[in-house]
Order: sequence, then structure tokens, then C-alpha cells
Amino acid sequence: MKLHKFSDVDAFVALDLAGAEAASGPVRWARKVLQGGAKDLARSQTYTYAALQMRRSGASAGISAEAPQRAEAVAAFVAEAAALAADGTYLPDAAKGVGEADLAPLRSTDPRTVARLGGFAAECDATSAAVAADAAAGLDGCTAVIEGLSATGPALARAVADRGGRVVGLSTAEGSLAGDGFDPAALAEAWAEHGSKTLSALAGRDDGLDAPGALWSIGADVVFAGSKMGIVNHGVAEGLGCRALAPSGRLAFTSKALAVCRRQGIVAVPDFVALAGSSIAAWSSPDTGDDEVRSEVASTVSALMAEALASDDGPFLGACHAAEAFLASWQDELPFGRPLAS
Repeated sequence: MKLHKFSDVDAFVALDLAGAEAASGPVRWARKVLQGGAKDLARSQTYTYAALQMRRSGASAGISAEAPQRAEAVAAFVAEAAALAADGTYLPDAAKGVGEADLAPLRSTDPRTVARLGGFAAECDATSAAVAADAAAGLDGCTAVIEGLSATGPALARAVADRGGRVVGLSTAEGSLAGDGFDPAALAEAWAEHGSKTLSALAGRDDGLDAPGALWSIGADVVFAGSKMGIVNHGVAEGLGCRALAPSGRLAFTSKALAVCRRQGIVAVPDFVALAGSSIAAWSSPDTGDDEVRSEVASTVSALMAEALASDDGPFLGACHAAEAFLASWQDELPFGRPLAS
């Protein structure tokens, strides 16, 4: 793992592998972005590329600045990152605090299909997460909850419904909400109008929402989680009664949570497979139609999950073994540490 520090702004980018054709991953802004988390995110993206048989590396950048200086800091980052983006050393993806519009000056040299970055890529991640959960537990007739509802939540709810499942619980930072089944179209409309206050709007009551942690006890068949790294720790995992835990964000569970899931018979889906959709979309041919890309996402993730689920070591380690076999074909040494939250 190589750390490149910027000179004109308090920023860095963690580059996972040497000798890769290109490296990509999120760039985040906050008052203070920690290097450890960025390195973990880079590793997760590396394993996604390896699972997809792509000789590319994960990367992750952080911009640290106070809120009033955010715009200036992001602009300085973009200006200095231009040389890195031009030769493929680092191709940034918009993440927390950084929008696609901020990164627009870097897209003219980006070798990916730029039109499929941002919203479409996020939609493909929702598709791949649902496909992975379907392989793990079978969504038809099942219930699901979505922890950390975000802009991609309606797409995930729609992907679950398309496979015969029902989303019966949602949570955000403001609280959680349970129901018999949330309509994806109504959820999309509510998010478009209310954003982070969507659950309050859906609740339509004066007594507020349940606590965010109440989501874990709803008792759904599938839990989608990923509001932040390590949101599912061993304590949370101990209380899950689901059949499958599927990441909707990178590094959703810890190594201890993984051990708990295996002991309790919960299928813990590897995040680097569940969230492969955006990478497939980003590197798809611009001549390929969007529906064809969606179909490729579904078929590819389904095949990866079938292989992972066949492993005697469980799907997470099974997927790791497959990714590492590919990495060993072009790296002198395997990177140290697997994609799990600490």
C-alpha cells in the first residue's frame, strides 16, 4: 500500500497495488479523514477488481478541511489530482462530501465510461447487492431491511421487489421505521422530496421514529447494511436473526461479526462481490446499452456468488480465495489483509 500526500491541500490517496493498469476508488471529504479507513476501502476495491479478473488496483483518497473551506479544498485536490488521473494512477469516484460535479474537470482523461459513473453506477451497485442476497438466501417471498437508507435505497428496494422480496424495515441516522412492505416507487418519490428526512415523512405520525438500532430486531430474512464501515460488529451480529447479511456499503461488517455469522448460520456476503456492479458499469463499453450492462451485472455477480457459496470455508473466504488466485497471477506477493472492517 502506497500513500501519496498532496502538497497544496491536506489530502492523500492510498494506492493499493503496484503495476496495475489503473487504480480507482472513492474520494471523501470530512473535517478529518483517517488513513486507516481509506486503506481498507482501497483494499475492498482491489478485491472487487480481482473478483472480476481485472488487473487494476483499489485506491481511496481523503480531503480534510473544515466545512467553510470544503469547496476550496476540494478544488485544490482536483487541480493537483489531474496529473494522477491523466495517467490512470488514481481515478477518483465521488463519495461522502464530494460530488460528481466536483470531479468533472478530471473526467476528460478518465478511461472509464464517464456517463455511467455517479447515479447509474450506484444503481448497478444496488442491483449487484440484491443479486448477491438472492443467491445467498433467495429473495422470492422473503422480507428484507435496509440499514442506512441513502439515495441508492429506492433502487435497492426496487431490485429486491423485482426478485419477489419485500422491504419491511428502513433506517437512517434519524431513526428506523418498520412496515408490512415499502413500495419502491413511493420510496423513490419520498426520497426525491424529503431526502434524509424520508422516514419521518413516511411515518406520518407525531411520536417520531424508533431508534436506528431497532432495525436489527425486526427479524427480516435478509439484512442489507452499510451506512458506515463496521456498522455490523460482533454485538450486532449476535442479535441478528436473518438468513443473510448483504453489504449495501463497503466494509459493512467486522472480522468478529463474520465469525459470529458463520457460527449462527448467517450467510455473510462479501462486500467486494455485492458491490461489484459499479465497477462493471464503469468499465463497460460505451456502445453497450444500459439494459445490457444491468444484465451483465446480474449474471456476473450471480456466477461469483455461486462459486463463493460452493466453498467449504464459507462464501466470504471462498470469494477471497478466488480473488487471491487471480492476484497471484500478476502480483509477486499478495497484499496483506483482507477486506474487513477492523
